[in-house]
Amino acid sequence: MKEKEVVLTKEGLLKLEQELESLKTVRRREVAERIKQAIEFGDISENSEYEDAKNEQAFIEGRILTLEKMLRNVKVIENIEEGQTQVTLGSTVLLKDLEYNETIEYTIVGAAEANPMNNRISNESPVGAAILGHKKGDVFEVQVPAGVIKYQLEEIR
Repeated sequence: MKEKEVVLTKEGLLKLEQELESLKTVRRREVAERIKQAIEFGDISENSEYEDAKNEQAFIEGRILTLEKMLRNVKVIENIEEGQTQVTLGSTVLLKDLEYNETIEYTIVGAAEANPMNNRISNESPVGAAILGHKKGDVFEVQVPAGVIKYQLEEIR
C-alpha cells in the first residue's frame, strides 16, 4: 500500500524537522532520566511516577515514528508566484462570506500543517477543497456541517 503524501510549506517542513530533532535528542534523554529516577524509588509495580514516565516514553517514540514517516513522504509546496491567478496549495486568499458580508483570510496548506485557529486550513477541508482552482471574483458554495456557505474570492496572495 502506498503511503499518503504529506504536503508541507517550507516553514512546516522546518518545524517538523526541529520537533523530530528535539524529541530524539532532548525529550528521549529527559524521559530516560525520569524512568531511571523512578526505578531508584524501589518497587515499580505501584510507582505512579514510573508508570507516567513509561507512558510518556511510549508517546514520544510513537511521535518520532509518525514524524519520520511523514518526512519520508513529504512534498514541499514551492513558493507561490507573484500575480498568481488561481488558488493552489500555499495560496493565501481573502474570502467574503456573502450572507454575513464578512471577510476572512485563509492560507491553504496540507493537512499536516492545518491550524484553523491561525487561519491555516487544509486542502482537504470543505472550504480548502472547494476553493482550489478558483480565480479572483469567483463565487462558489461550500457544503459545511452547518449548511451551505456562499463565498466570493476577493484576493489571492
